[in-house]
Amino acid sequence: MRFLRELQRDFMEAVYGGDESGFARKAVADEFSGRERLRLYRHIAFGNMTDALRAAYPVVEQLVGKEFFDGAAWEFIRRYPSRSGDLHDFGAEFAGFLSRFPSAAILEYLPDVARLEWACHKVFFAADRDAFPLDRLAQVPQSRYGHLRFKLNPACRLVRSRFPIRRIWEIHQPDYRGERTVDLNEGGADLLVRRRERVIGLFPLGPGEWDFLSALGAEQTFSKACGGVLIKNPGFDVAGRLRHFVADAILVDFYDERKRRGKSKSA
Repeated sequence: MRFLRELQRDFMEAVYGGDESGFARKAVADEFSGRERLRLYRHIAFGNMTDALRAAYPVVEQLVGKEFFDGAAWEFIRRYPSRSGDLHDFGAEFAGFLSRFPSAAILEYLPDVARLEWACHKVFFAADRDAFPLDRLAQVPQSRYGHLRFKLNPACRLVRSRFPIRRIWEIHQPDYRGERTVDLNEGGADLLVRRRERVIGLFPLGPGEWDFLSALGAEQTFSKACGGVLIKNPGFDVAGRLRHFVADAILVDFYDERKRRGKSKSA
């Protein structure tokens, strides 16, 4: 087993790190040498993962061009090799990588566009959820409301940026027909990314809506979420927005953390 672990480690280092010396000597060679086999595998593996990134980040590729995107992708793959058997999971760190990638520094908005595209990607492949359990909520005593924590629909994500990333995203969609100019000074975006059927939509949120929904989505207690939004947005319609988030399947579940802790202790 130790030999197998060492072999796997040498193989990963040879493919992603570029140090072929450890594994090439162990590869069985016939018409191709060990190094040639490794380079062929690296080319295929990197090509497949680059295609996965291209599928998740089509707007980023349009903004920077294919040659730049491919070069950035290969550097990203070396630093962040896939750790999942599902290529749909690959690429979560790409926005952070771009924010530190010197060649992309001139495009300040690019990491936020990548964050938006990853949110769209995850939302598209998220599992469907049942409707909010209103019958179970009706059984909760009013005195316990403040202790409830809510769950965001997996087919929803929240994205915030100081750049007009919604506008950038929209004008790079295949079916867009209209003016293609973007004023980077027009202001930022607080967005709810959600899927209806198999269609992704980007919905702007007002300041109070963003504060309230992001607090609930982070599973803060209802009392803390209400307190936070009302301090920053006096007069915000907490009850009305909560009803909307539930009715529109943006929130899909809830739990009482104190009861959950009590059950775990008794178990």
